[in-house]
Amino acid sequence: MRLATSDQLIQQQGLAAALERWLRPGVGFQHPRDVLKDPLLDAAEKRAVLSSWASDASAVQDQPGQRWLLGTPEPVLLSDVREALARLDRIEGTAPPN
Repeated sequence: MRLATSDQLIQQQGLAAALERWLRPGVGFQHPRDVLKDPLLDAAEKRAVLSSWASDASAVQDQPGQRWLLGTPEPVLLSDVREALARLDRIEGTAPPN
């Protein structure tokens, strides 16, 4: 999985930042909508990052409605992560009918 680790990223931010991004896919994203905007990730990679963010493993203790993905600066609302996944479904045309 590429996860936005490219030659351009290595040149701009250095090898350490690129490796950090590869090891921790949430690095560099402030909010789930930033994942959707990343031009270097394909839809499957975006879904993988967002799914990691939505996972119970990223839940904030005593705050079930928040998620804090390793490598991100602060927690986000689970509803924001779910909305980003729903938008990705709509973009891909895989959203379930209403």
